[in-house]
Amino acid sequence: MSSTMTTSALMKNYQRLPITILKGKGSYVWGDQGVKYLDYTSGIATCSLGHVPDYVQEKISEQLENLWHVSNLYRIPQQEALAEKLASLSCFDQAFFCNSGAEANEAAIKLAKKYAKDHQKPERTEIVTFSNSFHGRTGSTMAATAQTKIHNGFTPLTPGFTYLPFNQQEAIEQIDADKTAGVLLELVQGEGGVHPADVQWVKTLYAYCKEADILFMVDEIQTGIGRTGSLFAYEQYEIEPDAITLAKGLGSGFPIGALLAKNKAAESFSPGTHGSTFGGNPLAATAGLATLEQITDTNFLEGLQEKSLLLTEALTKLAETNSLIKAVRGKGFLIGLEVENKAGVWVEKLREKQILVLTAGENVVRILPPLTTEKEELFTFIGVITAIAADLEEKGE
Repeated sequence: MSSTMTTSALMKNYQRLPITILKGKGSYVWGDQGVKYLDYTSGIATCSLGHVPDYVQEKISEQLENLWHVSNLYRIPQQEALAEKLASLSCFDQAFFCNSGAEANEAAIKLAKKYAKDHQKPERTEIVTFSNSFHGRTGSTMAATAQTKIHNGFTPLTPGFTYLPFNQQEAIEQIDADKTAGVLLELVQGEGGVHPADVQWVKTLYAYCKEADILFMVDEIQTGIGRTGSLFAYEQYEIEPDAITLAKGLGSGFPIGALLAKNKAAESFSPGTHGSTFGGNPLAATAGLATLEQITDTNFLEGLQEKSLLLTEALTKLAETNSLIKAVRGKGFLIGLEVENKAGVWVEKLREKQILVLTAGENVVRILPPLTTEKEELFTFIGVITAIAADLEEKGE
């Protein structure tokens, strides 16, 4: 379908850009008008190995010849292998697989409530989340998301969520241990403006939850699988959560989500308590396993850290000389550029120069290169955004 078409039978819940992307490879995508773009959205932090990575494509192609889907009534070797791989690379013991980040967070919410019941604390029914968070758009995950703009038009919300201030000591003091089953936290708020959590605040919150036996759960939908420079963001905070949720980068663009948990929490998901028709099917699990094999290959994360530091330092230097850039935030290749004007202006200017980026709120440009991007591509991006910043400052736009 051409990008020039103006009518469609699709619902209008997406504000789509005037581009139809037909092909992708590595850091680039090609539109139907023959234009080649440097894609620093990575499918919203999903295509971590770039578009159509060779190794993942090879493994999925092999699986396509054998079996696409089998229900979870039967053993699925690929799913078991992926669970074992994730457990071996993390502090967790067991995995549940689903199809998306929202589903993974739904599973985490259910697990926390079931854990409380199983440990003779039926009065613990609340889940604590934090201001400016984003956890999904299903009924429960929308309610877990502490942003009014996400709630508008959908009240009454699913009950059972308490919103507390992000990165503030008072939030910890306000947690009601008698009512709280779990805490769900992003260590970098991606959709909420790319705000990293303070390390000491997280450690204090974590210690409180451990003392009170409240499940401490980290939403790593956007930060997981190498995006922040380590395989999981929690590793940079010197904590061991009871559970984390994954999606996006886990499948190189193939739909997959996961809930990882330690044995003590995971045991609350006994047969019949939760499930998914498509979750962890042979194709999805194959994509996840192949992606992990590439990201955990020798020196991959070290190279990522070097490249992300290069980009962050260049943007920080630009911010020091350009009055329109107020702050550079983030970790690894999850970077937010807070600007004085509208972020959409920067997105449009970059798109005109064949570079794709995103917004994270009205005044934050979100930059999400594939983890495999080359230094030459980073230099290209830095050169273009530097020129755009100078032009916008000169014109006062």
